[in-house]
Amino acid sequence: MELQQVYGLMERFAASGLTALEWEREGERISLRREGTASLAAVAPAAPEPDAPAEEGEVVTSPLVGVFYAAPAPEEPPYVTAGAQVQKGDTLCLIEAMKMMSQVPAPANCVVEQVLVQDGEAVGVGAPLFRIRRV
Repeated sequence: MELQQVYGLMERFAASGLTALEWEREGERISLRREGTASLAAVAPAAPEPDAPAEEGEVVTSPLVGVFYAAPAPEEPPYVTAGAQVQKGDTLCLIEAMKMMSQVPAPANCVVEQVLVQDGEAVGVGAPLFRIRRV
């Protein structure tokens, strides 16, 4: 990533309501955290991950950068939990980006095998959100 692109990312992060952002592509990793002011925490090659057994199933990823919300409101139950069977198009979660909520729909009739992120966690484009099994 070129330095101007990093600066552009920092400016957009500072203008957003996000408190954290992690981004990784082609061996580069950037992590931004807001603690009063945004700062560039790291720009370094990502360490290779150790070989782990591949988990079965399809992964639903985040379509945008934002904050993951499992439920429509803090006092309401989550849209889905592990083991839930959902229909194609059912809402799995919300991603908040710049005060706008976007629904993440189920790509097919499936069973949610695993929820891979915590409520309120910042996610990037392509971040794994759910592991599903089509039915």
